[in-house]
Amino acid sequence: MPKKIKGIVFLFVSAALIACDSKAVFDSYVSYPNEWHKDSIASFKFMAPDTLNNYNLFINIRNNNDYKFNNLFLITELSYPHGKTVKDTLEYKMAKPNGELLGTGFTDVKENKLWLKGYEGTFKFEEEGEYQINIQHAMRQNGQVNGLANLEGITEVGFRLESVQ
Repeated sequence: MPKKIKGIVFLFVSAALIACDSKAVFDSYVSYPNEWHKDSIASFKFMAPDTLNNYNLFINIRNNNDYKFNNLFLITELSYPHGKTVKDTLEYKMAKPNGELLGTGFTDVKENKLWLKGYEGTFKFEEEGEYQINIQHAMRQNGQVNGLANLEGITEVGFRLESVQ
């Protein structure tokens, strides 16, 4: 098959897969091309779709082979429209015991879809209006008190909101 036809087929299949993603309500990323500084907060603002239905909230992490850890510690802060804030420190497994990175992807870039809300039970938005999620890393070397200033290997941090069907 000629290269041109392969390219057209690839684009068509990619577009079809993206169009079939009917669960996505919000999906956005912040890029960190070289490293993720500990004071750099990935921030996402979104409107609550409704206060009746259930939703799943995910943190999406794209990382490459420069990521040298088996886990990832994140501090998240979900701000509600009327001032309530929920702050969590979360740990996610990022590699197998042999060091092989977890996630999906055929190249050295892996994507991890990490649960934020909805996995332990249903999540409903309590208030109508604009919400904000802030995500920052809280990584440190074993035995060190101070956190890592720059985290290598994380190329993008995303937030995804899906309807539960």
